[in-house]
Amino acid sequence: MTRGQRRLSAVATTALVVVLSSAACGGSDAGDPSDTSSAAPAESGAAAQLSGEVKVDGSSTVAPLTQAASELFGEEQPQVRVPVGTSGTGGGFEKFCNGETDVSNASRAIEDDEKAACAAKSITFSELTVATDALTVVVPKENTWATCLTTDQLKKMWEPAAEGKVKTWKDVDAKFPAEELKLYGPGTDSGTFDYFTDAINGEEGASRKDYSPSENDNDIVTGVSGAKGGLGYFGFTYFEENADKLTAVQIDSGNGCVAPSVETAQNGTYAPLSRPLFIYPSTAAVKKPEVAAFLDYYVGNINAIATDAQFIPLNAEQEAKLKSDYEALKSAG
Repeated sequence: MTRGQRRLSAVATTALVVVLSSAACGGSDAGDPSDTSSAAPAESGAAAQLSGEVKVDGSSTVAPLTQAASELFGEEQPQVRVPVGTSGTGGGFEKFCNGETDVSNASRAIEDDEKAACAAKSITFSELTVATDALTVVVPKENTWATCLTTDQLKKMWEPAAEGKVKTWKDVDAKFPAEELKLYGPGTDSGTFDYFTDAINGEEGASRKDYSPSENDNDIVTGVSGAKGGLGYFGFTYFEENADKLTAVQIDSGNGCVAPSVETAQNGTYAPLSRPLFIYPSTAAVKKPEVAAFLDYYVGNINAIATDAQFIPLNAEQEAKLKSDYEALKSAG
């Protein structure tokens, strides 16, 4: 999957600039060649070097944010590997509650059956909100009629009763053209699928089945952009990467048309499709030095990482809660 590669390149460049700038500033304090101010941090860093692996899996929506954290953390701890899997929120929780991973990325909150699976293996954890998302409905550039859709129109497209019946845009609204409706979206293991079906259809997992599902957001981009009557949905960050191919639809949930953006997601006016994004570290994993170091970096630099990785950062209150929740996790057990 190529999702986030351009962002990660930019993030890595930012990290290099920061490192070089810091080195330059340190050297400017003393012109004496015998000055050891720049050597001391290197020795201190060497003494604190860690090794090992932090195992992460889960949501493909959250993965680029965690991968960005991994890239930047790697500048400080190059011997710690942080591979980030993308088996979907549901698939990630399955692995996490089976003790296979240290951290689970999630685009929805953990569910009761998943909590029970974790409890059965004595796996305790904390829910940490790391960013905000505006789940974005997209159409191809050729679509000039669906600039704004109501939540009722979206439900008419996606509810189970639409299967085999709502086949064209005209079936959705008489003023739309009789263009074939081609729907693309995440698979059923995706937290994005769960969130969207709950917010739009009123029940998590309730959806027509005659659409093209994929856990790879690139497939959704390709499908929607290649069909004049196409429509799909995924995270706001991924829309931004593909804005040259797609148009983001404004959503009207009863208070007028609102476009997805950083501002509307943070203030909640992009309803009902703005949502929190999570990571779930286990209590046991945080006891490992390499995991604790990675999470210290991730949480301690969360908004810088989110901004560099083109995610919607937390507001001040959300950031304070994240740090408080993380400190409580480290103190647990």
